[in-house]
Amino acid sequence: MSELARYIDHTLLRPDATAADIERLCAEAREHRFHAVCVNGAWVASAYHALEDSGVKVVAVVGFPLGATEADVKRYETEAAVDAGAHEIDVVLNLGRFKGGEDAAVVRELRDVVEAADDRVVKVIIETGLLTGAEKRRACELVMKAEARFVKTSTGFNAGGATVEDVKLLREIVGPHYGVKAAGGIRDAATARALIAAGATRLGTSAGVAIVRGEAPGNGLNAPAY
Repeated sequence: MSELARYIDHTLLRPDATAADIERLCAEAREHRFHAVCVNGAWVASAYHALEDSGVKVVAVVGFPLGATEADVKRYETEAAVDAGAHEIDVVLNLGRFKGGEDAAVVRELRDVVEAADDRVVKVIIETGLLTGAEKRRACELVMKAEARFVKTSTGFNAGGATVEDVKLLREIVGPHYGVKAAGGIRDAATARALIAAGATRLGTSAGVAIVRGEAPGNGLNAPAY
């Protein structure tokens, strides 16, 4: 098994993904012993059953990809994902409220998700490509205040993805006791290793198979970058 596999959340978040695509994603995760698969809420139960007894976790995205849904909706999405078998939650920060200075509302919303996750790992996607350096620092501070467990760079659906510089910065801000998930545009083993060396403890990528095999990503199931 590649040493990189344990870092990878094998990801399929395309809107046109089918049940057969999710089945294949889970089969790849079993074969390569990835840390987790990461799927939209509609596929959590399918992934959970496909991976039962495999040791591979199921990650559900919440408020994805914009983060602009009502706070109560994010809480309900989290509860539904947990009921369906999710082991971890990746929630998108409400960037509009954040950029508008509504820090208390942002923390309250994230705490609701953390509470609904019921001790499961919550990762907060802050969309580093849309933030200034000062905003990245402030976003990390709010994530920690909300008692989430990870800060995550990107959805992969907006400007920018994971960079070594951003991962180094996030690691510096959150310190050694929080996770940093790099996601967005991770397509090869060299990039994956560089992000881990910079401080990433998890990688979100749709190119997991190519990465662990040391291949260039192809044009198959997970061709769109995430």
